[in-house]
Amino acid sequence: MSALQRQAKQTTISQPWQAEARRRRSPVRWRAIGKHAVLLLLCLWVLAPIAWVLLMSVKSLQESAQRNIWPKTFISPIYAHYEWVLTAQRTAGPLFQSLKNSVMVTSLTVVAATVTAVLGGYALVHLRTPAAKFFTTLLVASLFFPVQVTAFIGIFSVQQRLGLINQTWSLMLPYTAIMVAVSIFIMRAAFQTVPTEVIDSAKLDGATSLRTLTGIVLPLVRNAVVVVIVVNFSAAWGEYLLALSLMNDQDKRTLAVFMAQSSGGLGALNWPRTAALYVVAVIPSFIIFALAQNWYMKGIQEGALKG
Repeated sequence: MSALQRQAKQTTISQPWQAEARRRRSPVRWRAIGKHAVLLLLCLWVLAPIAWVLLMSVKSLQESAQRNIWPKTFISPIYAHYEWVLTAQRTAGPLFQSLKNSVMVTSLTVVAATVTAVLGGYALVHLRTPAAKFFTTLLVASLFFPVQVTAFIGIFSVQQRLGLINQTWSLMLPYTAIMVAVSIFIMRAAFQTVPTEVIDSAKLDGATSLRTLTGIVLPLVRNAVVVVIVVNFSAAWGEYLLALSLMNDQDKRTLAVFMAQSSGGLGALNWPRTAALYVVAVIPSFIIFALAQNWYMKGIQEGALKG
């Protein structure tokens, strides 16, 4: 074997090792590190207030007046403030009544908004809807206006003429109207991912539009339905302005109004009890999101990929 052949053979053998060495000596991916750092900062931005409220709810009244973020001493027993919120005559009765009102209003809003969004999104995508582009443009335009502020007088006037002032269940009507545009757009994007061949095949088999929607298409977009449910739940559960203005009696108002009024009534020296009240109020939201997390994230990703 000549010297040139031996050199070529050594070069061929060393190439995989050189490639592996180059991969190992690859530069640091600063872009990926920067993205993860930004995400961590955003997570801290969201979680820091929650952690502060949780810590405040287990502090003693004396400790809450100090500037220490981490309490030197916790209240004993550690659930004392929560026990006071749930059992004290001053808060227990109104708390559970307002919680009952919020559950009723939120449930009605979620059902009405979800049904409207599913039907509206399906009609705009897979049915021959007259003036579909006009309705789509109208929905887009409505997103640029803060309805609760710009249409507040109109909402109050309509509710008053219908005799629905101080009727707790009637809050679902303006809540649904406020969220219907966003909900329809979410379902519209989801229905656009369904191939038209699926719809055509169902029609050839003799299925009606309602049967096609409920039996074939809806299971394919169930993640988007979960997104609509979570979005409407969050909006209805925490709504304050309309619940305060359209309800006159305290026992007719929702949990958001009770929280705002109670936090002011307890006073600055009772911040731990106020924090415990906030934690109790947001527990249902955490439970709903924890149960729907997988479907919610899948629905968000599907919508992002479609967009």
